[in-house]
Amino acid sequence: MESAVVVFHLGPLAITATVVTTWGIMLLLGLAAWFATRRLSLDPGPLQTLVEGIVSAMDNAIRGMLPQRSQMLLPFIGTLWIYVLVANLTGLIPGLSSPTASLSVTAGLALLVFLSVHWYGVRSEGFVGYLRHYLRPSPILLPFHLISEVSRTVALAVRLFGNVMSLELAALLVLLVAGLLVPVPLLMLHVIEAVVQAYIFGVLALVYISGAMQSQQTVSDSNEEGGT
Repeated sequence: MESAVVVFHLGPLAITATVVTTWGIMLLLGLAAWFATRRLSLDPGPLQTLVEGIVSAMDNAIRGMLPQRSQMLLPFIGTLWIYVLVANLTGLIPGLSSPTASLSVTAGLALLVFLSVHWYGVRSEGFVGYLRHYLRPSPILLPFHLISEVSRTVALAVRLFGNVMSLELAALLVLLVAGLLVPVPLLMLHVIEAVVQAYIFGVLALVYISGAMQSQQTVSDSNEEGGT
């Protein structure tokens, strides 16, 4: 695939088209964030209103699941949503391929979610308190908890990769067969699917983090109810 093409070498490392595209997206998002926030005002213009609307929508989505932790999670979950969306849409640019159509990229994102789950869990419940939930309701279930952590991380990576890659392949096949006769419906399908996949990836990350942060609280609430 085009994304596996080596563009140049950085010492012993081979820099592929996927890496270069990812760097370009990071640079683009960084410049866009700087430009959109460099002149914030109490009387917002159209650009600031748009940015505030996007941030508010993401914040409301997080508050729907973790009302008390939105401020903590918004930077990470919001960045995931924006990056995955832009990466998914990159395939619409002629000559470029979506970085998320590469398993190495989606595996890296899934690994980032895996680490963040434990980071936020420990930060919320404490190291011992967080690890203790792996032994509930019985220490016998510890291996199953560990298998679940690994399997859902693999599923998260493969799911995004499979959906984006299949979408790009389908678009390529349709263009080869029909030429440019159906470009608009095809582009709309790509945009809709890109938005849906980005949203689902962020929501799944939020669900996993929510479970880690609420594990100890759930046990505490159960103990209080039992005591009463």
